[in-house]
Amino acid sequence: MTSLIIREASKQDRDAVIALWRACDLTRPWNDPDNDFGFALDKPSSHILIAFSPESGCDPTHAIGTIMVGHDGHRGWFYYLAVTPDQQGQGFGKQLLRAAEEWLLAKGIWKAHLMVRTGNEKVIRFYEDLGYNVSETQVMERWIDPSKRGDNA
Repeated sequence: MTSLIIREASKQDRDAVIALWRACDLTRPWNDPDNDFGFALDKPSSHILIAFSPESGCDPTHAIGTIMVGHDGHRGWFYYLAVTPDQQGQGFGKQLLRAAEEWLLAKGIWKAHLMVRTGNEKVIRFYEDLGYNVSETQVMERWIDPSKRGDNA
């Protein structure tokens, strides 16, 4: 397995990262990826890690994957784990997830959570194979500002 070069994203990586999220079908109308990117980089408790093959260097137009990582002071959260569709199945997602876990441990956070859309069995199996379990916690939501849903509901 090729070892990736993984670094924290910078503002110059914005377009390449968002293009990757879109190519992996991770964006939704109610989550503006541009806003998500900027918010993660502007806060001390979150960041985006970006991965490259050793051959390509760290040119953002050659990014292989990303993961957004953050914490609330008690538990960590992962979002936007993405690997370019033509590079999936090579262990790159696992490397990104482990790098995000290391990022959390360096911040003193020792438990991580993530959300997977119901019915996305492929992704659920991916996380289960890496030691993640379905939590007994029910996630609940309320749109405090319904105009932000982006689907005109």
